[in-house]
Amino acid sequence: AMADPSSFASPACCLTRHLYLRCRADFGTRALRGTAALTARAEHEALRCLVLDTRDVQVFKVTVNGQDAQFAFGEKHSFKGTPLEITFPNELRRGQEAIVEISFESSPQSSALQWFTPEQTSGKKHPFLFSQCQATHCRAIFPCQDTPAVKLTYYAEISVPKELVALMSANRDGEAPDPEDSTRKIFRFSQHVPIPCYLFALVVGALESRKIGPRTLVWAEKELVDKSAYEFSEAEAMLKTAEDLAGPYVWGQYDLLVLPPSFPYGGMENPCLTFVTPTLLVSIAVIKVIAHEISHSWTGNLVTNKTWEHFWLNEGHTVYLERRIGGRLFGEQFRHFQALGGWRELQNTINTLGDKNPVTNLVINLDEVDPDVAYSSVPYEKGFALLFYLEQLLGGPDVFIGFLKAYVQQFAYKSIVTEDWKNFLYSYFKDKVDVLDKVDWNSWFHAPGMPPVKPTYDMTLSNACVALSQRWIQAKESDLGSFSAADLKEMSSHQLIEFLALLLLEAPLPLSHVQRMQEVYDFNAINNSEIRFRWLRLCIRSKWEEAIPLALKMATDQGRMKFTRPLFRDLYSCDKSRDLAVKTFLEHRASMHPVTSMLVGKDLKQDQ
Repeated sequence: AMADPSSFASPACCLTRHLYLRCRADFGTRALRGTAALTARAEHEALRCLVLDTRDVQVFKVTVNGQDAQFAFGEKHSFKGTPLEITFPNELRRGQEAIVEISFESSPQSSALQWFTPEQTSGKKHPFLFSQCQATHCRAIFPCQDTPAVKLTYYAEISVPKELVALMSANRDGEAPDPEDSTRKIFRFSQHVPIPCYLFALVVGALESRKIGPRTLVWAEKELVDKSAYEFSEAEAMLKTAEDLAGPYVWGQYDLLVLPPSFPYGGMENPCLTFVTPTLLVSIAVIKVIAHEISHSWTGNLVTNKTWEHFWLNEGHTVYLERRIGGRLFGEQFRHFQALGGWRELQNTINTLGDKNPVTNLVINLDEVDPDVAYSSVPYEKGFALLFYLEQLLGGPDVFIGFLKAYVQQFAYKSIVTEDWKNFLYSYFKDKVDVLDKVDWNSWFHAPGMPPVKPTYDMTLSNACVALSQRWIQAKESDLGSFSAADLKEMSSHQLIEFLALLLLEAPLPLSHVQRMQEVYDFNAINNSEIRFRWLRLCIRSKWEEAIPLALKMATDQGRMKFTRPLFRDLYSCDKSRDLAVKTFLEHRASMHPVTSMLVGKDLKQDQ
């Protein structure tokens, strides 16, 4: 078995199969305190100990089948945390199970949790808490085998102040007053489908819900709940499309939760409860992000990468499914347009990271590398490009979706590596082995930089974006009068985003050009976050000082890393705004999400 370089656990010796969690969320001390009872099964004879991952977690007591057990912490690692070694009072036979119950408390500095004061919420009256465990942060809540190689079911009871609501990545199983504290309530949750620890999720806040489909509620603070229900109304149609493409949805409920603006990602595919950023409420990326998170219900949550080195198995297939859903909803030309946008996003990422950088490999080596630091669009877009290329090689979209459905069926409830995927591809297309053998697998998987082959893209929707971006790139001062608002009349928001993305791949435009662009197109007036983000980057690169406060505001009003990191990086690269960027980051650091603040700190050379 291949070991997971990002975890201390040894699932080959002992496997945790179920978690029974009882804890209270304490907003005063910013801690989760309680017991985690893990059902562990010995995988070989005469088992005497269990090693779990932890990071900044206190452990007060451990019992095994009710008997006190000795435990000790190992040496602390810079980002992996500290292994917890539990010694069993009696050795276990192979196949024997034991209940290992751990009394624990998380740290106020836990990298998995973000605690908000009432002032930081929309309603301003109640505090708020949310978790983000992917990739390796579940260990910063409670001790666990924090590797995607291990899947477990869970049951949880969470005590919270009674005016708040708790939600988890599980089906809701009722609520009751807390018998030990009349000011609190206990919420119960049950997850019957085995999941990896990174999909464990908890949120506590003054949340309300609206029903938008037979299996879907939208949850948000009161101020946002109606707008959210309206924006996400397509969820059920997308779920049905996804089921048609990938097979039955096994998770029961599909709820959506809108988080505070500091949430570091566009979405997080927590089972039964997708987490989304409120930046989507002013974005046309709603459909894209929801289609992406829904698709994870099959690729990622059902079929899971065994280690984070094979993250492309989660993300490449999910982007592929997301774009197939987009194709069903808006036509095949739109799917190709999105696919080409993804190829340009990949070019952009590789320009930033460098084409010799090993983190631009599709399959990466994470020995002594923090998965959060290695995170980029590469597993998403290089992974998608490989699947899109194979689709074209093997007979088109209808043929390839047959493979994807069979792949999900074959590996559902399991965790796999790239080799498993490739072997299944070869067995599914056994009549096309000669075609598959012509693929340069070694370069696709193990070479840095852009892929060895570029798939073919339908250019219909892209041509207008290319033409307009080329006009601006080639324009001399004397040509600036030829641009007018009419240039954009026939273009969709998707095409506007692509037009700006194309300009970002080129050398910075002269300042006079971006000033003229503002005059004729008035991009400053557009609130759509995807457009605004690219427009402000364009302005900063062309050293337009008036854009500096707007870019700083966008970088700090929300915390989605896709926006915040590049904006801060561009502001830091520009002499005129470097000091202000650092000063603004230091002022906001305390209220930022812990992972975002760590990564932006590295970008701005402020990491302690």
